[in-house]
Amino acid sequence: MSTINNRYDFDFLFDCQDGNPNGDPDSDNKPRQDPQTMHGLVSDVCLKRKIRDFVLYDKSSAGAVEPGFDIFVLGGSSLEQRQKLAYDNLDSEVEWKGKDTSKTDIEKAAQWMCGHFYDVRTFGAVMSTKEFNCGQVRGPAQLTFARSCHPVLPTEQAITRVAYTKEEKREASTGSTEMGSKYTIPYGLYVAHGFINPVFSEKTGFDEDDLKLLWKALANLFELDRSAARGTMCTRGLYIFKHDSKLGNAQAQRLFESIKVEKKAGIESPRSFADYTVTLPEAGSLPQGVTLTDGLA
Repeated sequence: MSTINNRYDFDFLFDCQDGNPNGDPDSDNKPRQDPQTMHGLVSDVCLKRKIRDFVLYDKSSAGAVEPGFDIFVLGGSSLEQRQKLAYDNLDSEVEWKGKDTSKTDIEKAAQWMCGHFYDVRTFGAVMSTKEFNCGQVRGPAQLTFARSCHPVLPTEQAITRVAYTKEEKREASTGSTEMGSKYTIPYGLYVAHGFINPVFSEKTGFDEDDLKLLWKALANLFELDRSAARGTMCTRGLYIFKHDSKLGNAQAQRLFESIKVEKKAGIESPRSFADYTVTLPEAGSLPQGVTLTDGLA
């Protein structure tokens, strides 16, 4: 295991064309927006879900997951069920006593979870539920909400379906179709910021191989996540700032602001990535001790 000895900050660019990148369940599944500026939003939870899914696909073979790369937050399972695995596998070392479980045993369970679940040692997790408490882990990798570079305009598209949802609807109807709708945006280029904290990686066991897998997942995030609802989504940029030290050599925001994403002259309503220009900082302009790498190169 090769430990991480450098801080990283990164910009993650992706776009969506004729789709819904992240619907809001509290707003009839409309694409998320900043209500004041109308910029589009994609939650960090949405992005982490796609990373988890990619890692699971990448590390699975013949129905089995490679040891150390299982996923804690997994569809169709409960968190308590996953936490119970730590106590089942450490039954000779720890003992679950409900609220009387010792702090030492909970810490051992947390370390077991970090060692066996990629998303726990990467993003961290709150595992301090009433049953099978495994404590709380603060992960070294964090992502912000993604925000579109310019306002997006969601539109509601009417659709029809020739099959009925329920038998009673078919019997009562004199028509031949049912009406429905779906929301899309014509185009949006989104930017999320990310951070890798080597101090927390020491505590969770997140190492260089885990980091390489994270870069791989971000570069290919949407390739295994296609659906008609999301239209065409694609990773457009992964710009990684590497610091020479664990604590960092410059403020993250200063580095993020050195990358400019602008509409090309004459473009009022962007409809493709070709309508934008991405300008990277010139050689020698970055703070001393910081290097920039194109993660898609």
